[in-house]
Amino acid sequence: MSENRSATLCLDGLSRQFPLLEGTIGPDVMDMRALSQKTGVFSFDPGLGSTATCTSAISYIDGDKGVLLHRGYPIEDLALNASFTETAYLLLYGELPTAAQYQAFSKDMNTHRLLNEQIRNFFNGFRRDAHPMAILCGTVGALSAFHHDGLDISQPEARDLSARRLIAKVPTIAAWAYKYSIGEPFIYPDEEMSFSENFLHMLFARPGNHYRVNPVLARAMDRILLLHADHEQNASTTTVRLVGSTGANPYACIAAGIAALWGPAHGGANEAALGMLESIGSRDGIPAFLNEVKNRNSGVRLMGFGHRVYKNFDPRAKILQATCHEVIEELGLKRDPLLDLAMELERVATEDDYFVSRRLYPNVDFYSGLILKALGIPKSMFTVLFAVARTVGWVSQWKEMIEEPSVRISRPRQLYIGAAERSFVPMSERS
Repeated sequence: MSENRSATLCLDGLSRQFPLLEGTIGPDVMDMRALSQKTGVFSFDPGLGSTATCTSAISYIDGDKGVLLHRGYPIEDLALNASFTETAYLLLYGELPTAAQYQAFSKDMNTHRLLNEQIRNFFNGFRRDAHPMAILCGTVGALSAFHHDGLDISQPEARDLSARRLIAKVPTIAAWAYKYSIGEPFIYPDEEMSFSENFLHMLFARPGNHYRVNPVLARAMDRILLLHADHEQNASTTTVRLVGSTGANPYACIAAGIAALWGPAHGGANEAALGMLESIGSRDGIPAFLNEVKNRNSGVRLMGFGHRVYKNFDPRAKILQATCHEVIEELGLKRDPLLDLAMELERVATEDDYFVSRRLYPNVDFYSGLILKALGIPKSMFTVLFAVARTVGWVSQWKEMIEEPSVRISRPRQLYIGAAERSFVPMSERS
């Protein structure tokens, strides 16, 4: 990180110099840490859209060019050539694993999949109709009560142990949350299966009924998880870092990330896209629906198209677009009315100058929702699947933050707009 240059800020006729920090790629950043000391004012940036809150070497996004890099590797290369477990190792440790490293990492992760048997009792405390995200959030936060040996975050070995445990155990909790919601027995993890095979097995297997994991579906699940593993400093990742800056244990930090992801403006986008398709109803309803979208006063939005960050095609969507068609072909779902509607909406919208000129292309949420539906996963589990994938990014970002020598507790400032100081009035004198 270079800081050989500076920027000048003029305020009330006076000029102050602030260092310009230069990263590997991307925009330079003005170092504003001394802003209040030099000027007596704070910056105002609701949503932090123009503020860098940390340094990171994990992920990089260029929204204008449609680029997403993990540790320097394009997301397309990873999705087509690496597994989710391989990508998890890359995010955690900065380099792709050798064959020996991959084998050792996979074996270690597999052994951590099993939950303490007492955790089964947690599920009985929830109503059967509880949202799976509520179960996931509560149970992940409680893991710290069972794993005291990884809570000393000042020790590298403890941090690494907790990171691996979280990546391995969150899918088991997620699958059990689903099983609990439908009243089926829990399926224990299988250490001989890959990450995605095991997850599908825990979701859909039943005692006494052998479940064969379809390799096409396992590959689709692996890609969904890989493509959602990390996405720079989004709301939930920032939440994990903020909570982590207090020194909180890693399980509490990831539970906080899950809570942030639960918001419909963040992790629920693929569920919203599927809901939109259900509201359209059929192919015949597409023209009227798109006309409503074009009417700015209608309040109707085209869900699953466009992205706040990407001003071009979402690079993850390109991969899932092909994967979606693979799954539909494998399962013989071409005649499924909702999937047929989705494919037609995709075709019409991507040929319409109104949407093309505004760069409203299908994003990762549009295709991931369709794939998950085709796999037989209910909408209530969509955000849970997102959390399973993003746990890898969260623990990587948490680990990177803790290992940063200059880490400080996050303490944002505010623009106060309440009452000025005033005198207390006794109740008897108040009108």
